[in-house]
Amino acid sequence: MALILESVNELATAVLACVCQALEATAATVENQPGCPCRSCVVPGTPAWDSCEDPCDGSDDTGGQLTVHVARIYPTTEFPTETREVRGLKSCSATRIAVELVITLLRCVPTMDEGSQCPPTCEATAAAARVIQIDSATVLNALLCCVPSIGVRHRGPLYVIGQQKTLDPKGGCGGIEQRVTIALASCACPDEESP
Repeated sequence: MALILESVNELATAVLACVCQALEATAATVENQPGCPCRSCVVPGTPAWDSCEDPCDGSDDTGGQLTVHVARIYPTTEFPTETREVRGLKSCSATRIAVELVITLLRCVPTMDEGSQCPPTCEATAAAARVIQIDSATVLNALLCCVPSIGVRHRGPLYVIGQQKTLDPKGGCGGIEQRVTIALASCACPDEESP
């Protein structure tokens, strides 16, 4: 099977929209929980931690940063295991293509007070931890609820939710990184019938 040219970008964009929508829904129901950051985008690789604390236009928009990027694309005959076999001209049809996406959500976290070199209060760190922990559950729920509706298969694509990890604070930003691997729809190779 061959890869449909726009499928990787369409998948990353759909996952971004799904997570953003879930963050907005959570903010509407959980007090003091920020919604989807105004800086939300598909990026070409590991994101720079550019926009953590400031809203995009100085208004009441939510600061932080939500990104989706492709970690890797690989062939698989038994999803999600990577196929590492020698391929020949006639071996196109038994292979799916899998894409591993990384969702990164950054929020502002308290830091040392520059003037007095005092650490942030326990109340401030607990509030930041609460936001990130709710974000963590929201991102997982978004993937569980939205990914089955992405694509053209009547039951949705095959997918595996991977590891989620909390990102250590750096420069006033902290957050989560979530991985998900999804089998892509494919098309017939040249000179091959469509499935």
